[in-house]
Amino acid sequence: MKESRQPVLTDEELLTGLADGSDDALTQLYRRYFPMVLHFVTTNSGNEDDAKDIYQEALIVLYEKVRSGSLELHCQLKTYLYSISRRLWLKQLTQRSRFMVRDVETPASDELAMEQLNDDLADHEERDRQFTLMADSLDRLGEPCRTLLEDFYIQHLSMQDITEKFGYTNADNAKTQKYKCLMRLKRLFFSEYKS
Repeated sequence: MKESRQPVLTDEELLTGLADGSDDALTQLYRRYFPMVLHFVTTNSGNEDDAKDIYQEALIVLYEKVRSGSLELHCQLKTYLYSISRRLWLKQLTQRSRFMVRDVETPASDELAMEQLNDDLADHEERDRQFTLMADSLDRLGEPCRTLLEDFYIQHLSMQDITEKFGYTNADNAKTQKYKCLMRLKRLFFSEYKS
């Protein structure tokens, strides 16, 4: 029997569904956002079970905030869940290392944890904005500068390879051109960034 495809829910619909106990909303929350938490935890000293526990805790935090009406979402749901999961995992890593060295410290209060979470969210949003601005600036930069910079910084081509690819007379000319392109990119980026 073929499984019927469920419509993709918006962030708002996912939150409403979560509050109402919708299996479909929970399934989509796991399918869409668990992989990023799994990746974060497993690349930071954890395993899949740790990631499942952390994501479950993050969803409980989200559920309680939605049910109580205290959720103020100033970013994408994905960003919010990632930040909660990140904070929970880092806190758990800190507790594990404390336990191993038998260091006794008082854990941060919930208020402090929320303040740190809000700082994390703000940092994440700012980084997202910067990446978007950089991508836009690269688009506006035009050729051959865009390709030259991508070849050097992303493809990691040597200056000699770039010299041959673009037909420069020598590597010094290619370096000069790369520098000029980089300066143009910076001007484009910062003219947008400041506004």
